[in-house]
Amino acid sequence: MAEYDYDLFVIGAGSGGVRAARIAANYGAKVAVAEEYRVGGTCVIRGCVPKKLFVYASHFSDDFEDAGGFGWTVGETKFDWKTLVSRKDKEIDRLNGIYIRNLEKAGVEILDGRATVKDAHTIRLEGREREITAERILVAVGATPFLPDIPGIEHAITSNEAFHLEELPRRVVVVGGGYIAVEFAGIFNGLGVETMQLYRGPLFMRGFDDDLRDLLSEEMTKKGIDLRMNSDIVSIEKRDGELHLKLNDGDTISTDCVMYATGRAPNTKGLGLEDAGVKLGMAGEVVVDDYSQSSVESIYAVGDVTDRANLTPVAIREGHAFADTVYGGKDVKVDHSIIPTAIFSQPEMGTVGLTEAQAREQYDEVDIYKTAFRALKNTLSGSQERTFMKLIVDAKSDKVLGVHIMGSGAGEVIQAIGIAVTMGATKAQFDMTIAVHPTAAEELVTMKEKWQAPVIKAAD
Repeated sequence: MAEYDYDLFVIGAGSGGVRAARIAANYGAKVAVAEEYRVGGTCVIRGCVPKKLFVYASHFSDDFEDAGGFGWTVGETKFDWKTLVSRKDKEIDRLNGIYIRNLEKAGVEILDGRATVKDAHTIRLEGREREITAERILVAVGATPFLPDIPGIEHAITSNEAFHLEELPRRVVVVGGGYIAVEFAGIFNGLGVETMQLYRGPLFMRGFDDDLRDLLSEEMTKKGIDLRMNSDIVSIEKRDGELHLKLNDGDTISTDCVMYATGRAPNTKGLGLEDAGVKLGMAGEVVVDDYSQSSVESIYAVGDVTDRANLTPVAIREGHAFADTVYGGKDVKVDHSIIPTAIFSQPEMGTVGLTEAQAREQYDEVDIYKTAFRALKNTLSGSQERTFMKLIVDAKSDKVLGVHIMGSGAGEVIQAIGIAVTMGATKAQFDMTIAVHPTAAEELVTMKEKWQAPVIKAAD
């Protein structure tokens, strides 16, 4: 039997790689992980965690305004960007330390630097003139922000740089229509930045339920964000301390900062995977089977680099399943069909299961239940923000196929609802559940009347 330096070598110490490394080591495998930036990966260092902290910060502008409706007099308020960035950095440093200690506690060796694949069992440590062998290699390098090839793109930033801006801009243009774009548009707007969001399609948040997309557009516009659909930048010019953007419709916009959030590409470039025989997809993703195994028997991949479902909890689940299967003697596949997720837009959204459009494509008859209302808090605060909830049900089996929520705490609510939908709960079981009153979430178990699409009569 061949002798290797390690049983498992993990390239990338993000959420998926760290989980796989720890669990494999706990099963007794000799494991090393290489990371060229910081342990923790995108989510912890420059993604979900710092973003959520920024979202919290941006909510205070609304909270101060709402307080008056409850009898509070809020004095002069002032926001300091450098303080937020500094406090955020300290928290990220703390989490980075926890990740390192957890790996070391499990017995995983951490190697600083970039690792690339030479062949099915050999890894190069770049800049060290060192090669390492492993029985198995796990690729968990995530994805990197995509930037279009247009004149002046060097003047734009991505979410990576947004977390470390020296100064908060007075004006910003956010380009994109997915999670990151809508979340950062809300962050900047809440922090007092004049915010515009451009999206090249007719309506952002493609792939989400159309009711959520429509209502989020309305609510963001009410909050003062300038949303422009069917718009894209064709060139950026820096002149007189400003950025001048030329749009596809010929319009020109002046701003202080342009942030692109137009998707992320699997971070496989220059990794050596193709030379080792690993099959990559059209976007550069590692093509894997249900057990995260690539076309090369000894090489696996988890997380965003596989472009299956690009969410941190999914990467963690994939990494854990890999370790359980390969080193724990179990047979574990990850079900990607039902994934609860939250979008920390303003207002927040939570969703699980099928959209209405998807359900109508897959099922003969679908029942829709939905409601929109002002939450109790807003009746005194004076806020006109609406909460929205929607259930999608298979009319034949009564099974709940999808749940979609927009409003305060939607992410927290959808985590619990995700359990019910994953278990195959029926609408009757939702109805049997006693409501928690007074809450917004009680609407999920009190919606009794099916929604009927309005009948539009043809003109005479």
